[in-house]
Amino acid sequence: QVQLVESGGGLVQPGESLKLSCAASGNIVSIATMGWYRQAPGKQRDRVARITISTGNTVYADSVKGRFTISRDVAKNTMYLQMNSLKPEDTAVYSCNAYDRRGQGYWGQGTQVTVSS
Repeated sequence: QVQLVESGGGLVQPGESLKLSCAASGNIVSIATMGWYRQAPGKQRDRVARITISTGNTVYADSVKGRFTISRDVAKNTMYLQMNSLKPEDTAVYSCNAYDRRGQGYWGQGTQVTVSS
């Protein structure tokens, strides 16, 4: 089992930055990939970014390329999402996800990000 806890959400103005954190605990050695997903009201949940733990390789949604950066600190068992140049359309509940090597998925509880003037 893996437990994930997000933090760092909040209310910011357009153009500002925010950094989300996802702390992992439990059977963390089994984690193969981690990612951030977001879901806006009335819309489906979409993947924002993903990182492979062993290699650090990253994948981003087109809508956030060049603005968001996903990273991980293996020593702290924590994943981050640095979000710059935020736009109102980035407003959503952001959730942390992890998949272990068997393909089992785990989710955090989510954190609200609101971009509004």
